[in-house]
Amino acid sequence: MKKNLTYDYIVVGTGPTGSVIAKTLTDDKRTSVLVLESGGNHDKDRPIKDSTFALELEESYSPNYFWQGEGVPLEGLDGRSFEWTTGRLSGGGSSINGEQYVRPTAAVLKKWERLLGPLWSPDKAIRRFKQLENYNGSTTNKAAHGFKGRISIRQAPENPTSMAKKLATAIERASGHPIILDYNDPNTPLGPFTRWQLYQQPDGRRESSSTAFLSSDIMTPLGRGVNNRKLTVLFRTTALRILFSGKRAIGVEYLKDGKCTRAYSRKKVILSAGINSPQLLMLSGFGPAKILKKAGIPIIFDNPNVGQRLKNHTLNFAEFATNPNDLPLPTQDPNALYTGGAFLPDPSGNDPDQRAVQLIGIGSDEQLTIAILYLRPRSKGNIRIQSKDPLNIVLADEGFLSDPDDMEAVKRIYRTYIKNIALELERIDPSYQLLSPTLDMIDDDERLEEFIKGNFDHNHHQQGFLRMAPLSKGGVVDRRGNVHGVKDLIVADASIVPFTVDGNTSSAAYLIGYTIARQLCKKTIRQKKHRTRTEWAEESE
Repeated sequence: MKKNLTYDYIVVGTGPTGSVIAKTLTDDKRTSVLVLESGGNHDKDRPIKDSTFALELEESYSPNYFWQGEGVPLEGLDGRSFEWTTGRLSGGGSSINGEQYVRPTAAVLKKWERLLGPLWSPDKAIRRFKQLENYNGSTTNKAAHGFKGRISIRQAPENPTSMAKKLATAIERASGHPIILDYNDPNTPLGPFTRWQLYQQPDGRRESSSTAFLSSDIMTPLGRGVNNRKLTVLFRTTALRILFSGKRAIGVEYLKDGKCTRAYSRKKVILSAGINSPQLLMLSGFGPAKILKKAGIPIIFDNPNVGQRLKNHTLNFAEFATNPNDLPLPTQDPNALYTGGAFLPDPSGNDPDQRAVQLIGIGSDEQLTIAILYLRPRSKGNIRIQSKDPLNIVLADEGFLSDPDDMEAVKRIYRTYIKNIALELERIDPSYQLLSPTLDMIDDDERLEEFIKGNFDHNHHQQGFLRMAPLSKGGVVDRRGNVHGVKDLIVADASIVPFTVDGNTSSAAYLIGYTIARQLCKKTIRQKKHRTRTEWAEESE
């Protein structure tokens, strides 16, 4: 090992998990961490810092800020394919997403706890969320939020528009769930609302994992830790594979400035590369033996679960005509981004106390769009490498609607919620008319199914394809992120989500990163105490 390229930890990726891990591990000013980020630091670019670009940015996939790629044609969607991408810049997906802060509910976290133990209980998760967040908004339960953390959360807008109020009222009447103030309050996880909680600083600028955990009080613009912090972040540096000595991860091979270089770790390698994590595992000899053999990659550990169980929420839309006198957003607060929304149960009546549907109001001067997410999909996809070339894109099959139950669930949402919301909106204000799909389309099963397939869109809520679970239950990592079958290798990002989250995935990624970082810090403290006791005993002898 080269001493000048050896660190205690190497972290791949600066998204919500990688950044919080890097900052937390180096807080003691003794632990050294190298972070590899394939993109640059664009925190000062207007499209990144200005929240009004958020919705446009998420649909542009600019090569300045995104990985460039496409998934395979999907059988469940008549051969359509979608982008396979995430942020390729400091902050990863948190720097280019739609900024919605949505915690997993207790119902989901209880499933995590039953599988993985008390480390992932709802109570401990809420405690960690409170330690992470700096909440700037209203709530009827202050105990549910934190006000001194590094992640600024803004509830916006302060004064909702008439369009948002009409939508929330219509959803309340259509669903029977009263309007709520704070959907991240564990006591009120269901219902319509007029104000979203957003990853934003108080002035409305985007808050990402980069601005929150790799800011000027943590590191210099060139990626060097400040105030004796032993942190090094290498930008425009692409990880190629993990280096092993036997079954122990000892470093990472990476590409920077056209040169292939190696860095080594004394303690652990931590993958926080999101959708790119399974490719790095497989290129390094960890994954399904059949795929690795075909690619000519020496097998470190045969685990057929790698890249399997890929889940993503479905995404569809409904369009409404509006009253031209109703503003979608307050003129003084365009950073509010959204025009109300709701979290609702499955309209089938099954699990009436659990989230299954997310509705997002997106208003414009002439139209109101409701984005419809089904949060409990059964369909599963997979990720496979094509060759041992690290620059060859993976074959990503997200499997949308491959399970017929998902199509039935989305149809129920249109037939119950959207149809009734349309009727209630029209009663509140006749200017609000459902344009797409039309009511007669909703009532026609064949036409509705055809509409859903044609109207279907893609979001970046990929999760679960490196599942956190016992090996016998489809696991790739254990409850602390340690990769089964090898030593000193951790995966920490949304890929290890064990059960699908019921909302946006970024908060779960922060939770995973912070939980695993805290565990590593506790382990270091225990080791130091043990060494001190041993040294004292030896001196006494």
